[in-house]
Amino acid sequence: MKKLMTIFLLTLLPLMAGFYPPTVHTRITAVDGSRVTLAKALPANGMSGVVLHNFGKGLQAITGILVQTEPGHATVRKGDLLDHPGLPTPKSVALPGDTVLGGYLYNNVLVLAPNAETYRKITRSGGRFFIHPDLYAAYLSREGDSTPDASNLAGFAREAQVGLVYIVQKGRAILFDPISGHIVASRAFQPVGSEARYPFYTRFSSVGGGFFGGGSKGDYYQSVGGIK
Repeated sequence: MKKLMTIFLLTLLPLMAGFYPPTVHTRITAVDGSRVTLAKALPANGMSGVVLHNFGKGLQAITGILVQTEPGHATVRKGDLLDHPGLPTPKSVALPGDTVLGGYLYNNVLVLAPNAETYRKITRSGGRFFIHPDLYAAYLSREGDSTPDASNLAGFAREAQVGLVYIVQKGRAILFDPISGHIVASRAFQPVGSEARYPFYTRFSSVGGGFFGGGSKGDYYQSVGGIK
């Protein structure tokens, strides 16, 4: 039994170690329009983060969304993840000295997998708050979309506070940042079994107007393969 438990834990190590980019705290050292320099580079290009501005008197708020374009350099835009109507509006979304939280919400992960067994293989490793694809399926049904893409993933991420999307594609697994629209990690991956539900695994047999109904046909790997 002890040997079996050791083997089981070893199979989980590749899922847990080194795949998810860590959350990083750093600060802005220089600003040139929408381009900023960071005191410390984020672990991967394409990672998003938030700019935190201190207004004084204990008031701090998100003022901008940041995406690293090359090590130690990033672009910023006005933040749209959280509203702070009671706080003053800064002259800029990013100022020298502002704090940056890279990998904001990266602990919240949506998983798109071909079947329930593969979904469980991914989520049993723990270490993250896994958002069930049922919620995303309901969002797609409400929006009238049929398959995952960068646009509806970004919309769902804002609504459900998703930081990363773990997607099983052919021969690999990727981590897609829906805020930046970039892949921030990729590794070889084999699903469990051969079942591949279209457009992805969900517990629903139908949503809304039959979006996932019995007549829904298609290829799972094609439905998620366009996310690059």
